[in-house]
Amino acid sequence: MPQIAANGLTFEYDAHGPEDGEPLVLIMGLGAQMIAWPMELVEALVARGHRVVRYDNRDVGLSQKLDHAGLPDMPKVYQALMTGQKPDVPYILSDMAADAAGVMDALGIDRAHIVGASMGGMIAQMVAAEHPHRVLSLTSIMSTTGNPALPPAKPEAMERLTNRGPDPAVDLEAFLDHGLEGSKVLAGPSFDEDVAEVRARLRATYERSFYPAGFARQMAAIVASGDRRAALASITAPTVVIHGEDDPLVQPTGGHDTAAVIPGAELHLVPAMGHNLPKRVIPTIADLIGRATTRASATA
Repeated sequence: MPQIAANGLTFEYDAHGPEDGEPLVLIMGLGAQMIAWPMELVEALVARGHRVVRYDNRDVGLSQKLDHAGLPDMPKVYQALMTGQKPDVPYILSDMAADAAGVMDALGIDRAHIVGASMGGMIAQMVAAEHPHRVLSLTSIMSTTGNPALPPAKPEAMERLTNRGPDPAVDLEAFLDHGLEGSKVLAGPSFDEDVAEVRARLRATYERSFYPAGFARQMAAIVASGDRRAALASITAPTVVIHGEDDPLVQPTGGHDTAAVIPGAELHLVPAMGHNLPKRVIPTIADLIGRATTRASATA
């Protein structure tokens, strides 16, 4: 896959669909690589005439790692927030939104439909808030606003998020077992994916890149960005908010809050969907992204 220089860093990316297709940029979530976007979804969007771009966020996958930044001191980050001070972190979500704009610059994309999942949804929101002239439409999937009053993740989901499992260099099979159980927890009660496929996907992800330090710095970026509702209230792009009804990590209240804060946003709750993108929901997700792109065309 090719790499590009953007916003002072190097990013791995790929692009699918016609060169003259309307650009659509996919931004993935916390610690997740661009290959976490299912190819079935990419192909569905290409079939709608889009030029679909995926890229690895900074500190993940094959994009540039910020080794020099070290690991964040999370207790100090939380303490700073509680005392109204600026947390000492290498970067925040606004920096990652600038990465997205930089990737677009490097690829010669003036404006695009921006789609993000989980932390990627937060980044996509900040692209729409801070780089509004670059955004044709916004689709925020299984994400939230940073509102501290919202219910937290369910304990079992937070445990799986923060417990990275066995060291894969010591016992890869145990590491994959742990990842599979985590996938089941995050999917919620409707998990019905092929276990062998999930396991193969986890192995491919590990073999492509394994970099826990990047996960830690991205988590610090989310926490240090705090409550983003004021910024989100300024978004003018046509917006569709998608959320699984069974999401145990970012509970559906996060989707409700996102849609309530962004002017004119549509909220669509997907039954039997957790914090994941299983194959059976891909047609629904593609259709809902299509609602955002269609709204953009109608207001152009």
